[in-house]
Amino acid sequence: MSCAFNASHSPVFLLLGFSRANIPHHLLFVLFLAIYLSTILGNVTLVLLISRDSRLHSPMYYLLRGLSVVDLGLSTVTLPQLLAHLGSEYPAIPAARCLTQFFFFYVFGVTDTLVIAVMALDRYVAICDPLHYALVMNRQLCARLLALSWVVSVVHTMLHVGLLLPLSWTVDAGGHVSLPHFFCDHRPLLRASCSDTHSNEVAIFLEGGFLMLGPCALIVLSYVRIGTTILRLPSAAGRRRAVSTCGSHLTMVGFLYGTIIWVYFQPPSQNSRDQDMVAAVMYTAITPLANPFVYSLRNKDVKGALCRLLKPGRVDS
Repeated sequence: MSCAFNASHSPVFLLLGFSRANIPHHLLFVLFLAIYLSTILGNVTLVLLISRDSRLHSPMYYLLRGLSVVDLGLSTVTLPQLLAHLGSEYPAIPAARCLTQFFFFYVFGVTDTLVIAVMALDRYVAICDPLHYALVMNRQLCARLLALSWVVSVVHTMLHVGLLLPLSWTVDAGGHVSLPHFFCDHRPLLRASCSDTHSNEVAIFLEGGFLMLGPCALIVLSYVRIGTTILRLPSAAGRRRAVSTCGSHLTMVGFLYGTIIWVYFQPPSQNSRDQDMVAAVMYTAITPLANPFVYSLRNKDVKGALCRLLKPGRVDS
């Protein structure tokens, strides 16, 4: 083993995440292809329905459409390349493309967490202050919050890309950098470096932790207030309706934030490569697949919009 120059001059990266898998690669290819196609179908359908159906032109569905766009990007950044590598004997990616993938993966991933936090704020206003909901959560505010989420994500990612660029990499005799992962993620890249990564680790825990803590605090505070409001509702039917509007969101909050915290905010000595792989599959493949179904495609309003799209002459009762 030897040490290569920084990322702009480093050799080819080999993504070996599934090289030791006991499952045949052709079966993994079929599985991930099905996941990717289902993700595209579910999220594109949701975006189309919300864009075309005037009954879905509310702040909640506007945010859901924004989330679906992010999920499309998140899955497209990682899964097509994984499919190509599963069908290849040489799962290689040039350094420039590796860092480009890292950039877009981080941008979409962070935006995903921020949009989910904005959705918690939307649910808070809808349940705790319903009389002012239309005034507070208007389209203009939602557009600004979505734009702010994208800006924060890009700035955050540029910081971490900037910290990766000066690093040197451990290369094998063939001049390759081996990453035991299926895409260019942060932890595997740091493990493959032969430079001092202390600054990178500090940035993950401090800056990245602060970026996670803010949305998490917003979600927790929103749901504490939502919970107290629901308990005060006079009718059981009203409480059930309120809980049903929040249950799907809470499920995905725990799912997404739990896997991210598991991977990125543990000390490096306490998380294994296999655990990283499982968690990465969850938030790059399963979460974008599940979001349109958990949030919306089981929703009565969305079902009605789908029926109106498929049967234009249909009149809902």
